[in-house]
Amino acid sequence: MPAFKARILDSAGMTRALTRISHEIIERNDGVSNVCLIGIRRRGVPLARMIADSIERIEGVQVPVGEIDITRYRDDLTTLTEGATVNAADVPFPVTERNVILVDDVLYTGRTTRAAIEAVFSLGRPERIQLAILIDRGHRELPIRADYVGKNVPTSRQELIAVRVPPYDEGEMGAEIWQL
Repeated sequence: MPAFKARILDSAGMTRALTRISHEIIERNDGVSNVCLIGIRRRGVPLARMIADSIERIEGVQVPVGEIDITRYRDDLTTLTEGATVNAADVPFPVTERNVILVDDVLYTGRTTRAAIEAVFSLGRPERIQLAILIDRGHRELPIRADYVGKNVPTSRQELIAVRVPPYDEGEMGAEIWQL
């Protein structure tokens, strides 16, 4: 079992990081009239909703939020685990000619992001795809970088970043480093 190493974001810090990301999204996209958010299942989905809520408080505009399951687009799984469930995308709006912001909790190798981009293109051709990440831990295997980062946390490959968000996790929201 991994050993706890450090708490890197508490609930208040996480809220501040997501609020800052929301402001940056508004600024970089000259408002949010053409913006939609797509959370990468699992923890990217509640984070996308939190960002949308923050944007609505700031701009008074409700940004559409969808979610995707990238399982079938992964390049590091030779076959799906027997009995694995692959959920279809739940994106109830067109992505064509929109500024799509992909949202996830941790950016590590870049493989999840690559799969998410492929999943978005299966839905249409967006004007642009941007990436919002709560924690960037480094160790890229692909040339992927986040446009919006809550916190950069250099880690070793023997460490694990655990992000806690409702409804998936009990207790206070936050992020921690665990030593493997």
